[in-house]
Amino acid sequence: MFYRHLVSELWKLFGKKRTYIGFGAFLIAQNAMLLIFRFTRWQQDLERNLAGNGYFVNEYISALTVALIMLLPQVVLLMPLYAALVGGDLVAKEAEDGTLRMILSRPISRFRLLLAKWLAGVIFSAVLVMVLGMMAVVFARMWFPWKSMFVIFPPLGIFSPLDVNDGLKLYICSHAFMAINACAILSLAFMFSCFNMKPAAATVLSLSFLFLNLVMENIPFFERYEEYLLPYHFRIWLFIYSSPTPWARISQSLWVLLAFNLTTFIIGTAAFQTRDIKS
Repeated sequence: MFYRHLVSELWKLFGKKRTYIGFGAFLIAQNAMLLIFRFTRWQQDLERNLAGNGYFVNEYISALTVALIMLLPQVVLLMPLYAALVGGDLVAKEAEDGTLRMILSRPISRFRLLLAKWLAGVIFSAVLVMVLGMMAVVFARMWFPWKSMFVIFPPLGIFSPLDVNDGLKLYICSHAFMAINACAILSLAFMFSCFNMKPAAATVLSLSFLFLNLVMENIPFFERYEEYLLPYHFRIWLFIYSSPTPWARISQSLWVLLAFNLTTFIIGTAAFQTRDIKS
C-alpha cells in the first residue's frame, strides 16, 4: 500500500506544470552559456590558463570540461531555487487547496503521508540533478569534441587534468553527491511547508536560510565556524575532482548532510502532527 501511495504522490508531483519550470530554466541557461563560452573571451581565458600550465589546449577544451563549467553557476543559483520551489509545495499547497482534509479522512497516518511526500521530493531532486548533468553533456557535445577533461577551481585548490574515461566516471559520481545537496534544500523547504504557512512563504524561508548561510560564510569573523554552515558541506561534489580525493572531508560532510535531511524531516513531521487541518 505504501508503494502505491508513493506512486500516487509521484504522479501528482510530476503532473504539475510548475514542477517542470526548473528543467526549462536549465535548458535555456545552458544553451545561453554555451553561446557565451563559444563566442566570448571566456574560452580564451581558459585556453590561456591551460597553456600557462603546460597543457595542450586542444586536448582539454572538451564537452566534459565545458559541461562542468556550465554546471557551477547553475548549481549555486538555479538548483536551490527549483528544489526549494517544489519542496515548499509538497504539503503547504495541498493544505492551501483544502485537499489535505480529504486525504486525512482516509485510514492513513500523518507520518505515512509525509514520508510518501518527502520520498517523492527526494526522487524529484535526483531526477532534477540527473537531467541537469545529462543536458549539460549533451549540449556541450554539440559544440565541443569528446576528449580529456580539465577541472580547475582555485578557491578549493582543485587543479586536475583527467583522461576522458576517468573524467566521465568522476562526473557521474559528482552528480550523486550533488543530488544529496538538492535533497537537503528540498527537505528544508519541506520542513517549512509542514508548518501553517503558504507555499511561497515556505520557499522564501528556505532560500533565505541558505542565503544567510552564504553571507555568513563570506564574513571573516565566521571563518572559524564554517563547518557549521551548509555551503561548506555542499562542496563535496567538487572535491570528487581533487587529486588525491579527500575522502575524510567528503565523508564528514556527507554524514552532516544526511543528518540535516533527517532532522528537517523530523521537525516537519512533529510540526504537522500538532496542526489542526480543519482550521
